[in-house]
Amino acid sequence: MDVRQLRYFVAIVESGSISRASGRLNIAQPSLSLHVRNMEADLGVPLLFRTAQGVQPTEAGEILLRNARAIVAQFEEAEREIRGSGAEPAGEVRLGLPSSIAQVLGVPLVLAAQERLPKVKLRIAEAMSGYVLDWLRLGRVDLGLLYAFVEDRGLRSIGLLSEALHLFGPAADPDTAALPPSGSPVPDSLLAGLPLILPSPGHGLRDLLDERAATEGTRLAAAIEIDAYGAIKSLVEKGLGYSVLPAHAIRRETEGGAIRAWPFEPAFLRTVHLVEPIDRPLSHAVQAVEKLCRQTLRDLVRSGEWSGAQMRVSS
Repeated sequence: MDVRQLRYFVAIVESGSISRASGRLNIAQPSLSLHVRNMEADLGVPLLFRTAQGVQPTEAGEILLRNARAIVAQFEEAEREIRGSGAEPAGEVRLGLPSSIAQVLGVPLVLAAQERLPKVKLRIAEAMSGYVLDWLRLGRVDLGLLYAFVEDRGLRSIGLLSEALHLFGPAADPDTAALPPSGSPVPDSLLAGLPLILPSPGHGLRDLLDERAATEGTRLAAAIEIDAYGAIKSLVEKGLGYSVLPAHAIRRETEGGAIRAWPFEPAFLRTVHLVEPIDRPLSHAVQAVEKLCRQTLRDLVRSGEWSGAQMRVSS
């Protein structure tokens, strides 16, 4: 029994006779009768009985009719979705972003998606990089942006842009007397002598800082460890220590005078990677969001909204 036979059976019952169904389907009456007999043979029960007006379903036929209508409707819906997959993108797309990226990319990307991909429901989940990677591994998000190159077998990393990290500290602090004026470059070796507020080990930024310190032959001592960029900035503003974030993540606080910031010399860069699964095909909607994400990043870098960043050539 196949979907075609189910369609024929539904048409026969709805038409009330095999002859009328024959005209409706443009199929010879003997052929329809044969299909009914084959279905009855497969199921081992009669499905139709004859009346003076035509045919009616038996009790078993009523059960088949109810289920056949649902199956045919589902199959037709699947056909429509498949045929429409090459047209306008539609469906849900889940994107995982670290907090510092969500701060600059989230709103522009949502606005762009509403304008250019009206049938796509974009869901953005924000967390530290380590959690976003876990979501990708578990299939809880379709795409993610991360600061680390991921070498998992089922995932692919594509470098999109590089951004400069800055040291930042409280606006008024006696310890900053030895530091140059805000905006002046400082060596990254300076970090080893400062009370630092950092994410815990295992998160992208912390691992990057620890690796950089190891190459300098030093070790960073975090006075406070907290896995939330907003809280890190608040603690720095209150004078509890110093931290490191990209320029765009502290731009508002720097311009408002709440903190002071210093670029590193030589520049301390990290790369933003697009991470996507390679063990399953990407839907048309996911591919469209990926393309829009790249374009939005380019627009943010070009306009200066993503300060201290530049696109990589391959992106």
